[in-house]
Amino acid sequence: MMSKTSAEAQNQFGQLLDLVQREPVIITRHGRPVAFMFSPRDMEELVSIGQQRSKVLKDRKAQGKPAKNSLTPATAGFTEEDANQTIPKERSQSKKRDLRSR
Repeated sequence: MMSKTSAEAQNQFGQLLDLVQREPVIITRHGRPVAFMFSPRDMEELVSIGQQRSKVLKDRKAQGKPAKNSLTPATAGFTEEDANQTIPKERSQSKKRDLRSR
């Protein structure tokens, strides 16, 4: 995924609009991600996926099955403690990638 600073995005907005038609772009400020830009096609796909997920969860709830059972085997054992350890690590790695891409 391409990354641009907020100043680059502002100064090259027309080019940025063309770029997001091909791939999503992360907008950063002071080395941190502050926004994502993507095409309408990508947005439609994200909305569709969200709607499908909501429908599955709603159907499972109607069947009396807890949403937890709809988790994949890889995420079924993922705890809040795991999230508390993983998120800062991922943020740090993302920040390092952003700094290298400059």
